Amino acid sequence: MSPLLCVPAGIINFCANNYLGLSSHPEVIRAAVEALEKFGAGLSSVRFICGTQSIHKELEEKIARFHQREDAILYASCFDANAGIFEALLTPEDAVLSDELNHASIIDGIRLCKANKYRYKHMDMQDLEAKLQEAQKHRLRLVATDGAFSMDGDIAPLREICQLAQKYDALVFIDECHATGFLGPNGRGTDELLGVMDKVTIINSTLGKALGGAAGGYTTGPKPLIDLLRQRSRPYLFSNSLPPAVVGCASKALDLLMESNAIAQSMAAKTQRFRSKMTAAGFTISGKDHPICPVMLGDARLASVMAEDMLNRGIYVIGFSYPVVPKGKARIRVQISAVHSDEDIDRCVDAFTEVGRKHGALR
Repeated sequence: MSPLLCVPAGIINFCANNYLGLSSHPEVIRAAVEALEKFGAGLSSVRFICGTQSIHKELEEKIARFHQREDAILYASCFDANAGIFEALLTPEDAVLSDELNHASIIDGIRLCKANKYRYKHMDMQDLEAKLQEAQKHRLRLVATDGAFSMDGDIAPLREICQLAQKYDALVFIDECHATGFLGPNGRGTDELLGVMDKVTIINSTLGKALGGAAGGYTTGPKPLIDLLRQRSRPYLFSNSLPPAVVGCASKALDLLMESNAIAQSMAAKTQRFRSKMTAAGFTISGKDHPICPVMLGDARLASVMAEDMLNRGIYVIGFSYPVVPKGKARIRVQISAVHSDEDIDRCVDAFTEVGRKHGALR
């Protein structure tokens, strides 16, 4: 098995969420082992009983510092963080406005709350404004969006969202699972990238992608909100605390990011290399400037057979089709990692070109 990309030798993984390659970083692995040896395999408890150790509080403080927020709270996953926030925060007097292509965990979390629900067209600011105008009758308004959308590789227009939120007295929530660690000058995410860190109220994100790739999620934001979640958020209250090894590796991943932005900065050039070469070859790549690079094919069977042929050429990618994506919008989602060399990227492009011609995706 390749120590960097977790696939058999000779196969290059282009479909993992291991954006920074930190899941195989020796210091991250060593930190996990040290935490395992010091604190054990698990704490056999939820946080508020005996599941809170010093490492959990240290990681929450580190997350808040990284995002330049007041406080943070850990969850078993970001799915749990999304499941736990809307119900705890919003009442029947409130309103939540959600992008129609938000992640399933945001959709499910919103379903659990009793707030009035509005869905606006994907990244459509005119439609969002119309919905905000309609929602003025409610006590509190919360705009919820992915920072980066995982199926399309596009980035939410946060500047415009925050301007509308300010105009209509709304709060802004972003899910940063596909942004934390590598978007923005220091990898802090979409809000840093677009210069609105002081305008976004709540951030939910994951430890299971760029930050070590193990598991875990979190909410970070104002301290009164975090205090409320510790008292009312059901996934937090009724789930075992994160295992020490997971906490250890995530904490070290954040240390590495806060010490240097070199790894995060390396992503832009690699992403641009893949996107520009694939476009030059004749493929349509969805999104812009994001390491999620969906190769749009349209036909579900074409996406499946091309992915199989890519594997035969040493490139591991996966085809996506309905119901994961809309009908007629099948694709192969490629994800660029900091551990991909220029040679790896070029090999991937060459394989796509060969396979695309074989199956008629290219002329």
